[in-house]
Amino acid sequence: MKIRVIILLLLVLIFVPSMQANDEVKKVAILETVDKVGNVTYGVRLAVRSKFAIAITNTTGYEGYNRIDLATIMGEHEFQRTGYVSDEQIKQLGEMSGAAYILIAEVAYMDDAKNDIVITAQLIDIETTKLIEAADIFSRTDTESIAKNCRELTKRLLKIGSSTSGMTGSATPDLSTPSQSNTMQGTDSFVENVLGLNMKMVYVPGGTFTMGATAEQSGADSDEYPVHQVTLEGFYIGATEVTQAQWKAVMGTTVYDQANKAGTSDMRGVGDNYPMYYVSWHEAMMFCQELSRLTGKTYILPTEAQWEYAAREGATGGSQYSGSYSVDAVAWYDGNSSSSTHPVGTKRSNKLGIHDMSGNVYEWCSDWYGGYSGNPQTNPTGPSSGQYRVLRGGSWRNSARICRVAFRDRNTPSSRLNSGGFRVLLIP
Repeated sequence: MKIRVIILLLLVLIFVPSMQANDEVKKVAILETVDKVGNVTYGVRLAVRSKFAIAITNTTGYEGYNRIDLATIMGEHEFQRTGYVSDEQIKQLGEMSGAAYILIAEVAYMDDAKNDIVITAQLIDIETTKLIEAADIFSRTDTESIAKNCRELTKRLLKIGSSTSGMTGSATPDLSTPSQSNTMQGTDSFVENVLGLNMKMVYVPGGTFTMGATAEQSGADSDEYPVHQVTLEGFYIGATEVTQAQWKAVMGTTVYDQANKAGTSDMRGVGDNYPMYYVSWHEAMMFCQELSRLTGKTYILPTEAQWEYAAREGATGGSQYSGSYSVDAVAWYDGNSSSSTHPVGTKRSNKLGIHDMSGNVYEWCSDWYGGYSGNPQTNPTGPSSGQYRVLRGGSWRNSARICRVAFRDRNTPSSRLNSGGFRVLLIP
């Protein structure tokens, strides 16, 4: 009798903790990997999906359900397999699968040789239907590289250890081999001089501003409404757009190389101090990632709100253009550019000391393009998904109206334009 009691107690001690551990496991439903451009091979998409399932299942407290496991569930219901699912559908999927989260991954080729991809992943809470975390990473297309990068993205999405994503949801850089410390210069502007970049970074104090079609923004488009209040923490931003010399130092390619990738020989200004163009959103992100690796700092693309805040000279509200009501004073646009870019910093800066936020070249922002909300926001990062990335500031080829600080434009993240460049932002 005593032996039976001891055996029973041992079984209880073994079985009950196991039951409790299983109850604590959070299930993640992994939807079919999205390829919006339509040219990523099925093998690559399948590898991304399966490696996410493995990475999540190998993470303590989580279990991944890949597309194969969800085939029956998704076949019986009209779930869109493009990453756009309604709140109701998200909750239905949670009820049917028992999952706590949905993971949506998107892939796109980075180069014409199709050897590199960018993986964008989003983690959605099924109960609240809200985005928990989003992150991007660049990867080779071989299985080993995809597995490694899916593991890293999983850490960021689940916020494990120090691998968490930045404020914009953009890729957190690999800082394993920094060439200098992460020490900021307080709240003073400073020059980033790794590789001799001579890249001036201007500190923009945090504050609250009115974003969108404010009274001075004559000729505003409908997507500049509703006007709304935005509160931001302080940050550093490039005093100029990234130049051709700075791009070459970090990325190793020239503006001619980039034009060749775009399939053209149409040049619109060449020289070390000219702004870099023919750069896709993905490539601008890669520049930020590489610069972060080299410096040990966190360089990213600005959010749309950060960009407009800096263009408006911070909480002061600013002018119709960045630094003036006279477009000719601050911008290279179709009225004075002679159909070309011009060396950065040759027009007057705004009061913060930032040049060319109106005109010269369009500038990529980190956000997906989408409609505004009228509600007050703090450190907004834009929609959780979309088809286009935001472009701001207008360019040498655009009218004065398009160079206004509130004007919004967009393009596909893989596009390379002779009028499209970027500037970097640094999180303190």
